[in-house]
Amino acid sequence: MRADRFVGLFLLALALWYGLEAKGLEAGYLADPLGPRAFPLLLSAVLLGLSLFMVFRPAAGVGVGFPAWKGQLAVIASFVVYSELLLPLGFVLATTLEVAFVARWLGASWGKGAAAGFGFSLALYLIFVFGLGIPLPLGQWWPA
Repeated sequence: MRADRFVGLFLLALALWYGLEAKGLEAGYLADPLGPRAFPLLLSAVLLGLSLFMVFRPAAGVGVGFPAWKGQLAVIASFVVYSELLLPLGFVLATTLEVAFVARWLGASWGKGAAAGFGFSLALYLIFVFGLGIPLPLGQWWPA
């Protein structure tokens, strides 16, 4: 069995577990008509669909070798670093750096990755802060 099918089965189990956990979420008040479980259930459904796709339609000619694992571990480590830099650098700057790093790992240039990361992080910041009213950290370098 191919490695991507193993990953697909793992993600399938994760999606099922996540969906079951999300179904148990309840709010103590009726502030949101959808409730707290709508977004996690949507994520679970998307992960479920993508994992089934990986199981039944694995990528052709994709092998898992040591160099691939090295890069994947670097990306996972970058997410840990991102979570640590989120408060001191702020959402926009930390997300720009993270997207630029992942884009570079996927083959984009640093400039294109940084431009895409800045546009993506700024759009998300505006949506969350002004559209949804969810505050995101500005960072310690920005005057409050």
